[in-house]
Amino acid sequence: MQTSTTDVLIVGAGPVGLTAAIVLTQHGHRVTLVDNQAEGANTSRAAVIHPHTLELLEPYGVVDELVARGVHTPTFTIRDRDDLLIAVPFSELPTRYPYTLMISQADTEAFLLDRLEELGGKVIRPVTVTAIRQDTDHAIATFADGQQIRARYLVGADGMHSTVRDQTGIAFSGGTYGESFTLADVRLSGGVPTDEVILYFSPAGLVVVAPLPDEMYRIVATVSEAPHTPDVPFVQALLDERGPMAHPAVVEDVVWGSRFRVHHRVADEFRDRRIVLAGDAAHVHSPAGGQGMNLGIEDAVVLGGQLSQILDGAPATLLDEYAATRHRAARAVVSMTSRLTELATASARRRPVRNRVMRLAGKVPAVRRALAWRLSGLNRR
Repeated sequence: MQTSTTDVLIVGAGPVGLTAAIVLTQHGHRVTLVDNQAEGANTSRAAVIHPHTLELLEPYGVVDELVARGVHTPTFTIRDRDDLLIAVPFSELPTRYPYTLMISQADTEAFLLDRLEELGGKVIRPVTVTAIRQDTDHAIATFADGQQIRARYLVGADGMHSTVRDQTGIAFSGGTYGESFTLADVRLSGGVPTDEVILYFSPAGLVVVAPLPDEMYRIVATVSEAPHTPDVPFVQALLDERGPMAHPAVVEDVVWGSRFRVHHRVADEFRDRRIVLAGDAAHVHSPAGGQGMNLGIEDAVVLGGQLSQILDGAPATLLDEYAATRHRAARAVVSMTSRLTELATASARRRPVRNRVMRLAGKVPAVRRALAWRLSGLNRR
């Protein structure tokens, strides 16, 4: 059996694993990054990068490419059909990035991978972890082909169905929303702005409409049972039922589509000795507010920085600080996105009261500012 050694083994090469690998490699540490997917298997799933995430990524050489490729949307609005309930102005935030950046996850991962390779790193794929154990000084991962890697630290960035979390025996507490979610990247004509992310509330469920590069739009919606591959009539029916009425949106083409179930779960622990969790392996929640990938990249930057300090001689108790602060941040985001989802799907009876309260709140500058701070992630600076 062949055994190799590394400073940090990262399992999972999505945006979170790639970011952690970039941070550690740029700081001069030996990193091994593995993933069980064949190259190119990733899709357009996450599509939002918030201002705080861009700020955190600034030292790592990827922000210019992301900002040049993505669509800058300075306003996030919540509407009930044509009725504007609240407008959240990112444009007034004290940051170099006063907007939501809309860009497909496939593009984000491509830029991150390019940067990692520039630094001399690479992703080993497809590689499947079958067992993990720890001794005093190392975490040892065994792979399906029998090979082993001994690492001073192991990062589980392998998503909601994390093998690392399961092998470590960490519970993933929470539940699952009753609805499923449909995702579609579409070409639209009609009454949809190109500089705004819109969350439409409806008794039938929420629908998010957001611009993407190449004159496309991302549609995210709750439905009782999403089709495996949404087609034009299905997405059109969603927008007809929940979207703008005065100038209806017309779906010309569905470029890509998918479905998923949404869980609201947080790992009971983010650290077990030399094993640390980040991203969806540690926390999952409703896509309302577009927080998921942002929170994961934030985990990766913080964790990468702290692991770098530890490898350079700082006390390993820094990882307890990571685990505690990121657990708190995850719980706060799960709570916020759950409230947004509940508000969005209020019953027809509660809808008039909700709309009246939100319209009144939307007229208060301090409320709009507070929402912008929370959604942008700047409240976690």
